Amino acid sequence: MVRIGELVAYPLKSVDGVSIDRAELGPKGALRGDRSYALVEAGVDPHEASVGGDGGYVNGKREPAVHGLNASYELADGPDATPTAVTLDRPARPETGVAAAERRFALPDDGEALAAWVGEYLGYPVDLVREPDGGLPDDRAAPGPTVVSRATLETVTGWFEEVADPTEMRRRLRPNVVLADCPAFFEDRLFADRGEGVRFTAGETELLGVNPCQRCVVPSRDPDTGTEIDGFRGRFVRKRRETRPAWLDGDRFDHAFRLMVNTVVPETSWGDTVAVGDTIAVGDVVRVDEA
Repeated sequence: MVRIGELVAYPLKSVDGVSIDRAELGPKGALRGDRSYALVEAGVDPHEASVGGDGGYVNGKREPAVHGLNASYELADGPDATPTAVTLDRPARPETGVAAAERRFALPDDGEALAAWVGEYLGYPVDLVREPDGGLPDDRAAPGPTVVSRATLETVTGWFEEVADPTEMRRRLRPNVVLADCPAFFEDRLFADRGEGVRFTAGETELLGVNPCQRCVVPSRDPDTGTEIDGFRGRFVRKRRETRPAWLDGDRFDHAFRLMVNTVVPETSWGDTVAVGDTIAVGDVVRVDEA
């Protein structure tokens, strides 16, 4: 029986995640606290900015140095990944004269200090922005938890000798939900054609899978150093085509540089809690506007 094997939240967007046992689905359907903070170029409105490589967010798509920031969190009580504090560890950057350092920041009180400290490391001013209700996901049309299977992580790890293990691959792909007790690419059953979605449940909570996630440069980079695997995209696309399930024919899978599923959470499920161990049941294909 397919189940949730791991839940991961990313309280500060674009840096380390944290494994959690359970999480409430907040407004808009994201795990509560997931991407509740983000770094942007100074003065950028995070709701207007694009998450693309030149969109104003300080993320791995546009700033390889962000991979050097290691984070650990102190979280709110209950099924909530909202951070009450974050400890950041940055490496030295001799080219800018920045020394290696570690510092703890209470949140939200130390937000300006955190932004100044990270900006010093990056070499340009940044702001720390906060969105407690709904977070700041990459896919604003499908802000629910992202889903992949453990077997998929294991399979894709085997495509790249440069990747140490499935945990590293998970850190590169950055899913929220890792499914267990299912075959590789099981998550490809959770989307259909454009304008449609696949209803599924985690325990008694209903979600809707809507599209396979289009990947960017981030999975090609070492999550600690930012070192890029040469030819990553080409090798990924070739192996994805070779291992594409025979039944996968939805028109949303329009190219092979896609992996993981983005979801929408019906408003009736906002406030529900999902947990490690919840069983997954796949339901019907519906129109997205029926969710």
